[in-house]
Amino acid sequence: MDRVLGLVASSCGGLDTRFRTELAEPAVARGWRLAITLTPTASRWLNAAGELERLQELTDLAVRSTSRLPGEPRPHPDPAHFLFAPASANSVAKLALGLADNQALTVLGDALGQSGVTIAVGYQVLDARFQHPAWPGHLAALRGAGVRLNRVNHGSWTSLLDELDS
Repeated sequence: MDRVLGLVASSCGGLDTRFRTELAEPAVARGWRLAITLTPTASRWLNAAGELERLQELTDLAVRSTSRLPGEPRPHPDPAHFLFAPASANSVAKLALGLADNQALTVLGDALGQSGVTIAVGYQVLDARFQHPAWPGHLAALRGAGVRLNRVNHGSWTSLLDELDS
């Protein structure tokens, strides 16, 4: 069985040092075929850290951050499972509002609410974010669409993969 995981990330602290080792590699070890999509800034960060090549070695699918041109073949199959981690406050708000201004949010927005598709989001925000008047509504909108939400903290990110098996 071809278990494809749409692994999506935005730019958050630890992305450059933890994304591959705590999410991508453990996902492959659990039998996932990775379809990695990054926000443009996340791609820049991982490229500067020398991580893009290492991520590409983990999958036979293109690691992408930009949309394809008309007429180009689709580089990823349609995953039935997505993990968006780390997800910044900005990206969570955009996803909740249906804004798709980059390839990562387009992929997730197209999958959100589809029958048979699991989306787990590991968001990384400062404590102050919870005082913002719009934040609870963003989380409620995503939760209402069936998204599994978890706050990423200083512990291991690998446990976020458990959301895909439950």
